[in-house]
Amino acid sequence: MATDVERRHESRRMRGRDPRETHRVATPLELLFDLTFAASFGLAASDLASVLAAGHYQSGLIGFGFASFAICWAWINFSWFSSAYDTDDWVFRIVTMVQMIGVLVLAAGLPLMFASVESSGHIDNSVMVLGYVIMRLALVFQWVRAAKDDPARRGVCLTYAATISIAQTGWVLQIAVRPSSAVAITFGVILVFIEMMGPVLAERQAGGTPWHAHHIAERHSLFSMPACLVIVMLAPAITVVATEMRRASAAYEVDAESGGA
Repeated sequence: MATDVERRHESRRMRGRDPRETHRVATPLELLFDLTFAASFGLAASDLASVLAAGHYQSGLIGFGFASFAICWAWINFSWFSSAYDTDDWVFRIVTMVQMIGVLVLAAGLPLMFASVESSGHIDNSVMVLGYVIMRLALVFQWVRAAKDDPARRGVCLTYAATISIAQTGWVLQIAVRPSSAVAITFGVILVFIEMMGPVLAERQAGGTPWHAHHIAERHSLFSMPACLVIVMLAPAITVVATEMRRASAAYEVDAESGGA
């Protein structure tokens, strides 16, 4: 007979969590996963501070907006799946570790993306897309695994897997082809639409995924902590920008008065 320790390390079937499970809270693995996103937000805030300090306000806002969407969407993808199908077995843990590597690669691509927006106005998100490829390969594996183990929601899980795969293939093609800015923006909007429609289409089938309301609420509240850290990190940069603007305004007034005299 298997011991309790052996059972804890067995691979478990993904039949779906009970959405009415009591005392469902974030797991240590989920909290560790969140730290990678905290690092991503911190790096994005640092890059934004540098761009703002250089006076490139539009580039900074575009870059930070793009980075924030990429970071938040990756986190939502993982958290929604784990709320419904977290088995906490060795397979789930290893695949989650792979996704964490993808998040760190995404973070490593943020400086290149900010630099490209600042210098040319064109978003070079090639390294970020590589990070997404790593995350999505792991996530699609999880959805396919859930589809295999949960026949009642197989269509739901496969819809998630299909839309994620289609959207990610599109992002990779956009990097490979390198179209003009207008085409890239149009194609990007279409891909974002596919990204957003995936959950809408999937959750309308067979009652959707067995996500846990309290767990999701707690996960979002915990995820807001990195956002608060970003505000704290941005405060010095905003202060520098405001100071420089006041100095420039004062210098302009002095020059105007000198010219008038």
